[in-house]
Amino acid sequence: MAASLCAFTALSGAWSAAHAEDTFRPECFSPAPDNKKVVRYDKREGPYKIAFVNGFAGNDWRVTAIQGAKAWAARPENKAKLAEFTVVSVGNDSAAQIAAIDNFIAAGYDGISFIAVNPTAFKAVIKRAAQAGTVLVPFDNVLDADEIVQVNENQFELGKMKAQAVVDAIKKAKGKVEGSVLEVSGLPGNATDRDNHDGMRSVLDKEAGLKVVQVVGNWDAGTVQKVTADAIATNGQFDGVMVQEGSIGALNAMKNANHPVVPFGGDAGNGTRRLLAEGKYPGVTAAQAPVMSAVSLEAIVSLLEGNALPQKIFLPIPSKDNAELKEGTDFFPKLPDTFYTTTGYPNCFPVFTPDELLGQKPDNT
Repeated sequence: MAASLCAFTALSGAWSAAHAEDTFRPECFSPAPDNKKVVRYDKREGPYKIAFVNGFAGNDWRVTAIQGAKAWAARPENKAKLAEFTVVSVGNDSAAQIAAIDNFIAAGYDGISFIAVNPTAFKAVIKRAAQAGTVLVPFDNVLDADEIVQVNENQFELGKMKAQAVVDAIKKAKGKVEGSVLEVSGLPGNATDRDNHDGMRSVLDKEAGLKVVQVVGNWDAGTVQKVTADAIATNGQFDGVMVQEGSIGALNAMKNANHPVVPFGGDAGNGTRRLLAEGKYPGVTAAQAPVMSAVSLEAIVSLLEGNALPQKIFLPIPSKDNAELKEGTDFFPKLPDTFYTTTGYPNCFPVFTPDELLGQKPDNT
């Protein structure tokens, strides 16, 4: 690819010097509050070769992220812009993920989306992509870097939202905040796990009357069920529970242990929301929506078309008070418990229907 295609413009300085109106479709690609750059590449003619390099693929969230990416690529308006679209999952190994990205760069791909296995291991591959003219846009587990556009939600706020809902519900029930709570964290080593945890602790650590028990759930419902069951067996009943992802596992463990209904901050899986509504658990479901995979692809195409985007994009956090969850709107008994209920960002493009997502397989293509 011509060297001119590698060039990008990064407008540095406070965001006040680079306003949302300076970027493409700010209603979708909204800048994070601390965004400091606008990124623009030279326009390139399509159709484009684009890849999605997933890492860990062992839970329902990642399955839906892959389905969302494929559903986006299958829509006629997007398919017309793609010469090739490839999806691979490489496991929780940063070296394997970097090798896969390098292979796509060497194969002349125009853009690559990925969920970073590690937030600090990609500096060299960012340089290689720039030299080759390949646009990189990570999402979800992003990088500790500011050279490329990244798509995410505010992970700190996501964790904080769950913890605050649990603390508020404990105070409402007891008149004060005391007792013990269970924090089920995610996959260690990822930026998302780190930031969710920090957000939760920003609330919990202020409460002197709370004891926090933390276990590692790896964002996997089966693992979450086991570690929750073990925590209950070891520590007794909890006064509140917060889970990054895989909440249905914690709810099943609580049911099996005859654990009473307590405030619960969880994800937006279909089964999670159904059980929370049926059990009348106070708290909140707040989602890291897996179909942000599609937003990252939308961002890649926008950049390839020569548009300017904020370097750090924050999407809104889909959330719902547990007391307001409604059958047929927020959860769907006729769909699998593994279905993820937050199926799009309407400020970016029409949300995906269940049929669009469930019609896609999560296999490598």
